[in-house]
Amino acid sequence: MKYYLIAGEASGDLHASRLMHELKRRDHRAEFRFYGGDAMKAEGGVLVCHYSKLAYMGFVQVALHLQEILTGMSRCKKDIACYQPDAVILVDYPGFNLGIAKWVKKHLSAKVVYYISPKIWAWKEYRLKDIRKYVDCMLSILPFEVDYYKQHNYDVTYVGNPTVDELEPLRVGEFSREEFCKKHDLNVNQPIIALLAGSRKAEVKGNLPVMLEAATRFTCHQVVIAGAPGLTREFYQPIIDSFRTVPPVKLVFGETYDLLRSAQVAAVTSGTATLETAFLNVPQVVCYQMGGGMIAYKIMEFVLRKIRYVSLVNLLLDSPAVVELLGPYLTAKRLHSELSRIIDDCAGRRTMLSEYERMRSILGAPGAPVRAAETIIEMLKTK
Repeated sequence: MKYYLIAGEASGDLHASRLMHELKRRDHRAEFRFYGGDAMKAEGGVLVCHYSKLAYMGFVQVALHLQEILTGMSRCKKDIACYQPDAVILVDYPGFNLGIAKWVKKHLSAKVVYYISPKIWAWKEYRLKDIRKYVDCMLSILPFEVDYYKQHNYDVTYVGNPTVDELEPLRVGEFSREEFCKKHDLNVNQPIIALLAGSRKAEVKGNLPVMLEAATRFTCHQVVIAGAPGLTREFYQPIIDSFRTVPPVKLVFGETYDLLRSAQVAAVTSGTATLETAFLNVPQVVCYQMGGGMIAYKIMEFVLRKIRYVSLVNLLLDSPAVVELLGPYLTAKRLHSELSRIIDDCAGRRTMLSEYERMRSILGAPGAPVRAAETIIEMLKTK
């Protein structure tokens, strides 16, 4: 079978690569072309466009790069038409991917599969109409989405969450913090604050300065930033240089999970990383900075009025297990205070870790890419 996949960011690239791996195991004639990243490229096939060229979010960023995005979409449609795949597999990234789904259903006979549902339960519920019309198979990775879609007369399949597959072996496996510290010239006897500032340039520029200002106030902690895939050291360095500390702030690439396993606490930009941090049992404060101050925040609050929380951890638990500092409420003073509270409050940490355990139970057993691949192949057999 011929598969065309589209992933628009680092987490989608990783999840899509695992799905590709399982598709190859079950379909020995599998061929791939894709918009994606390095993880997908490592699985083989043809990388048509790297997600870093199109990874824009928020009204302002999209508006500034609209022509680039539209050009990318046009090229993607032409490439799909030339390739003539049996299935087009869309991974999150709804603004781009739903446009592709509509075009595919109107012009080709390929099946359209959505792996990792758009978060229409949070906002833009009107997209449900297009999903019903243009998506043949929706594969969900969040269990509460099954009931949500069922209430709207659309059946989806919960295949499990790929984070479980990626992180369960790390959570229960052996790990040497001493080796990680030695590798990065860190003091093994000094606690670490991990900073996960997002995967896109705009996110990092908004969140990292506040995170650094808060974290570098801790004189007894080392501060380590997790570099995002697709971004360079040169991009981070000017931000880091504005916070000269002793010991200096460290930046590591490709070792986010080892960093988290080495950290006492983390400040994490809202997104998949909050789920990963929780899965690895690291106490955290969830952050999200945005421009526009209180006015922009109130607009966001109105848009997201149907949900009580923003972070995946709290959404899964339906309770405030982790503190969310959003928009104007994300200040260096408030973040420092919340990190201090976690560090000093042993009972609070135990409660948070207990909630993490409940979250892992809700997510279920490993096997999401396996179940997703089996569902796709079974669907194609009846094409």
